[in-house]
This record gives sequence, C-alpha cells and structure tokens, in this order.
Amino acid sequence: MPGDLSWLARVQEEALEPKRPICDPHHHLWDRPSHSERYLLHELLADIAGGHRVVSTVFVECAAMYRAEGEEALRWVGETEFAQGVAAMAASGHYGETRGCAGIVSRADLTRGDDVPRLLDAHITASPNRFRGVRHATAFDPNPEIRRSHSAPPAGLLGDSGFRRGFAELAKRQLSFDAWLYHHQIPELTALARAFPETTIVFDHFGGPLGIGPYAGKRGEIFAQWKRDVDELARCENVVAKLGGLLMAVNGWGYEKRPMPPGSQELADATRGWYLHAIDRFGPKRCMFESNFPMDRVSCSYQVLWNSFKRIASGFSESEKDALFHDTAVRVYRL
Repeated sequence: MPGDLSWLARVQEEALEPKRPICDPHHHLWDRPSHSERYLLHELLADIAGGHRVVSTVFVECAAMYRAEGEEALRWVGETEFAQGVAAMAASGHYGETRGCAGIVSRADLTRGDDVPRLLDAHITASPNRFRGVRHATAFDPNPEIRRSHSAPPAGLLGDSGFRRGFAELAKRQLSFDAWLYHHQIPELTALARAFPETTIVFDHFGGPLGIGPYAGKRGEIFAQWKRDVDELARCENVVAKLGGLLMAVNGWGYEKRPMPPGSQELADATRGWYLHAIDRFGPKRCMFESNFPMDRVSCSYQVLWNSFKRIASGFSESEKDALFHDTAVRVYRL
C-alpha cells in the first residue's frame, strides 16, 4: 500500500479553508488480499477525515474487482459494478457528507473495434446514473526501468487506427476519456484531441512527468519541454486538466525516502510552477485539483496534499477557486 500511516502522521496540519466544498475527481479503491492491500470506502473516508470538506469524489479504474467468470471481454465491467455498490453505500448518508464514487471512470478495451459499443453499453447498464467515462491507460516508455501502465500498452497506441475506431464511440454516449501517459507522449494526446474535437479528454496527472531512471536529475529540462507541449495541448478546447498525481515514486521527488514527509508549504513551493502553468494555459474552468489517492499517499497525507493545493491557489479569485476545487469536476463528470 502506498504511504506508511505512521510515517505520514509525523506531519500534522489543520485544514486550510475547511468550509470550501471539494470534489476529488480522481481516486482509486481496491482490496487485494494476496498483497495485503486494502483501500475501500472506509480507508478513503479515513484519509478525508482530516478536515477538508470533500462533498463528492470520482472513482477511476485501477484493475479492481474484475469478474472472475463469464465472457472475457466483459470481465472489466465488474469494476463498474463494484464502484456502483460503493457509491450506493456513500449515498446512504451513513458515512457522512461525502458522496464517494459519485462519478465512475472504468476501463474498456478501445482496441476491440466493432465490439466497443457493446462493451461501453455494458458499463452503462451496470451504472446508468454514475458511469461517466473510460480510462484506457497508455503510459509507455521504452526504458525497462520505467513501468508501463497496467494495461500493458504498446508504443503509439493513441495514434493506432483500431484504437481510434473504438475511441470514436465515446462521444456518441457522452463519455469522456481519461488519459494516463508519460510526459514525452503529450504530443500524441494533442493529435488525438485534434482528431476528435467532440470528445472530452481529461489530461491526468500533468501528463506523467518522469523523474526516475534515465530521467533522474533532468526536471528542469523536462519542465521546459513539458511547458511547450502543454501549450499546444491546451489549444484543444475539448481537453481539461487534472492537477495532481505529481507525487508518485515515478515522478522522482524522493519524498518517500526521507525520515519526515513534507509539509504543505514545502510541497507548494516545489510544485507550484507545474500547477500555475497549467492553470494559466487551460484556465480555471478547465482545471480540477485531484488527490490520486492512495497513489500520491506515498509522499504525503490527504490533509497536507489539499493544503498544498489551497496554498498554490491562494492568489486566485473565489470564483476561480470554486472552479478548481469543485465546479470543473462536477461539470466535466456530470455529477
């Protein structure tokens, strides 16, 4: 499980602006007994409990609870069924104000051509009121030190004709596409966005700027190229940006190796440039802060993470903050 709780507890902070409504548009849930890994509704709510007012969340696929039986092509629908059940628990009100999994983004194999409509419709049937989009992760790097996405994508998948044929089915159902890739693949996403202007594309985790293996020690160089690539991507009006997911081990900050986790001020100071550039290019109405928990918990607590966001956003107007923390996510995922 990402993040040692006793280590994270070494840094305690009061929530800044505790009354501000937040929609956390990106978190995962799973239960993996074989690995002693459990992150379900109770664990999510325990992370949220520090004082930030998280009123709703969006579940994003993570290969959890696929069906063990039945047609192979439909087994991934089990994850939508799982998230739908968790959402029903949260909607009961028994666990407080937070409406967990109010939106669901699941995995569907967009390379399956003429079978894609059937697969998408199966997810919609499993969650007619919450299923909002698909993430077919495409993060790929040729270096063996960099792990590929759990979907094991080949290089250049976003430009593949078969993938694009399946991708074309999303807009027909008002479904969005969450894009998880690495920073050097951003131009591939820009080409996809230009080819499908009617499809809402969510740019996850700043495009995955790498900081390990051959990319270690090159943050300044990567940041400069990232800014140029993001400038082009932001010209596509159908793309919105999720601001977060920057604190995983693959990003190379190394916080998880320290005796003490960082506080929110240190995080804000270290990462502010990435956030402000994205907000400047996309605009607050096309940006949303995300936790990416529990993955980003490898570096800091939920409380500290959202405090860092609030420090970064301190110079924005109230309406701009409303968009960044809540309104953009609610609009994009139709919550």
